[in-house]
Amino acid sequence: MIVVAEAGGAASFLHLLGNDLRWQIAVTLARGDYRVQDLARLLGRPVNLLSYHLAVLRRARLVREHRSDADARDVYYGLDLDRVREMYTQVGERLHPALTCREDPALAVVEGWSRRPVRVLFLCTENSARSQMAEGILRHLSRGAVEVASAGSRPTGLHPLAVKVLAERGIDISHHRSKSLEEFRGQSFDYVITVCDRIKESCPTFPGAPERIHWSFADPAAVAGSEESRYWAFQVTAKELTTMIHYLLITIERQKGAA
Repeated sequence: MIVVAEAGGAASFLHLLGNDLRWQIAVTLARGDYRVQDLARLLGRPVNLLSYHLAVLRRARLVREHRSDADARDVYYGLDLDRVREMYTQVGERLHPALTCREDPALAVVEGWSRRPVRVLFLCTENSARSQMAEGILRHLSRGAVEVASAGSRPTGLHPLAVKVLAERGIDISHHRSKSLEEFRGQSFDYVITVCDRIKESCPTFPGAPERIHWSFADPAAVAGSEESRYWAFQVTAKELTTMIHYLLITIERQKGAA
């Protein structure tokens, strides 16, 4: 069994991702969340082999898992980008302190964007929490340089805790409204990102072949219990969305630079 914490941490991390198949898995999961059968189709490897390497990556806490809201028999796997960044930072510091960049990765990315704006659409079922928060966070982090919208297959209304939690982060979405994805049919987007397992399974097609990405997030609005428990569910969702969107911005910048 390979554990990152063993044998010096940084060296073990490099050894862990030095395996060709684990590297392919990590690169694939860096783009979005997938089930093991999806990975088998994309990578052309048997499910049992992928399951073994996913277990290795999970033990190292580089991969997280989430049981599907649409079908509890399915499990989505995603790369823990914060954990990977932490380990890469340790590797850089071990080699030479000058290799470590401590700047916010989203800030430098959006400066100087003068070409056609990138368009992003976030989708979930009710367009009340996850996709609304993602829309607000991306607009805030990109300083308006990305044209972003959100919608749902069965819109119900903006959740007040989504508004509250983002307001605490300096992001105002109080003016948002829940929108049906029907409002956006026929429009072109560069990225269509599903943040709900149910909408991922029924996501419509959009003109121009946008890049499709899936982030498997549990619905914070579905959390039962005390007001404090529900509040913290929204806090966790906001934190994880912020992480994913930071890295999305870097991806967008690289693709714009290559265009």
